[in-house]
Amino acid sequence: MSVSTTLSNAAIIALLACPPATALAATEHYTIDPEHTFPSFEADHMGISIWRGKFNTSSGKVTLDKAADTGAVTGGTVDVTIDLASVDFGHDKLNEYANGPDLFDIAKYPQATYHGTLAGFEDGRPTRMVGELTLHGVTRPVELEITLFNCVPHPMLKREQCGADAFGTIERDDFGIDAGKDYGFDMTVTLRIQVEALHDA
Repeated sequence: MSVSTTLSNAAIIALLACPPATALAATEHYTIDPEHTFPSFEADHMGISIWRGKFNTSSGKVTLDKAADTGAVTGGTVDVTIDLASVDFGHDKLNEYANGPDLFDIAKYPQATYHGTLAGFEDGRPTRMVGELTLHGVTRPVELEITLFNCVPHPMLKREQCGADAFGTIERDDFGIDAGKDYGFDMTVTLRIQVEALHDA
């Protein structure tokens, strides 16, 4: 084997082991804006109405691979932490009840988290999040459909801002939250994560 061939093979191995800097640089990092991010939910009440609530305090990080091609399996990550004590139904007594032992039981489980990957890219934008929700001490796989995703320059901060609206459903008794089940409450809950995030400076 010639010296030139050996050097060529070594170069190929080096490139495979260390991806080009341009590929690594394609991943952008963002911090969730708590003033514009309000995870929310919809739940049945005895089959006669729908309760709606949101969480006023959340935080997290997002990464986005802008080089992800259409059909890419993954192209970024989403990590959201929700302060369950910030639940807001617009009804103080219901908020107190939700934080008690029959529902969220915040004394034992003060936070919920969602860890997912951005997937199903079309025209450079993800169409779903595939991940896991941890709630009430239980972790289950949860997939969310992304119905809106866009990135724009923030007019005042002069940094890129990305936003998304994602939704999916869970069975709350899968997470050990089954209050009302004996009375015929539907355990299906619709989750939404309306999120805005600013590019890290």
